[in-house]
Amino acid sequence: MQIVKKINKAVIAVAGSGTRFLPATKALPKEMLPIIDKPIIQLVVEELVEAGITKIIFVTRSDKKPLEDHFDHSAALEYELDKSGKTNRLKEVSRVAEMANFAYIRQKGPYGNGAPLLSAADWIKETEDFVYCFGDDIVMSYISFTKQMISEYMRHGSPIIGVQEVPRDQVNRYGIVETDKENRMLSIIEKPSIIEAPSNYASFGRMILNQEILEILKKTECGKDGELWMTDAIKEYVARGGTMYVKPVENGQWYTTGDPISLFKANFVQWMDHGSKEEILEFVKEYI
Repeated sequence: MQIVKKINKAVIAVAGSGTRFLPATKALPKEMLPIIDKPIIQLVVEELVEAGITKIIFVTRSDKKPLEDHFDHSAALEYELDKSGKTNRLKEVSRVAEMANFAYIRQKGPYGNGAPLLSAADWIKETEDFVYCFGDDIVMSYISFTKQMISEYMRHGSPIIGVQEVPRDQVNRYGIVETDKENRMLSIIEKPSIIEAPSNYASFGRMILNQEILEILKKTECGKDGELWMTDAIKEYVARGGTMYVKPVENGQWYTTGDPISLFKANFVQWMDHGSKEEILEFVKEYI
């Protein structure tokens, strides 16, 4: 009988430059752009923590210090909030620093969404499975999507990748998966044409991976556009007979937030779910 170990570690890739948001991201990491009153990356971390993750490794670069500061205590700010009696604000900013044990390492190597994981490889034990996330992918769902994935992992004991159905004319933007009736992956293609795409299910930055996939990634050569792709390593893992499941988002929605329109949609939905819906709808009616 296979023993499935509890997952408590996650690696988050946050080394992107955010060029589609310039000049806003000239001095601010794109992952720190706000969804109402929280930065994108905090929503990712909260999702992980709700799923039982206690150790989080950020793979960063030299201009990500504001992100690192966000997940640390700010003595001056906390003193000011305490002195002014703003206890709720104080609890919230203090909570952010205490959510998990955070570590930061610099990305090295080629471009591509597989490179951050290679940089973190030495921080992952040879026997542990782990969560790998992209720092600009958020999932707004009633139950943490990572928690949904870990529940599936505990059933199967096999790697899992998050997927969501996208319009057919958008399949060339994502890694598209082919599955069987049990949601086992048969293949994955990075940014296929509409004709090549085996389905409308796009993979995104939520994965539960094992050491075997990590070892394959270490030997994977750069692929499309000269970048190192997770899809190539996953495809090889499946081709070797490895079992990998896909997990569609349930009772929620994935947002890339990697472009201004996606970020706007995420903000709008967050307001509609947690803000003053009537005020927003009235504003939209007036504007239109």
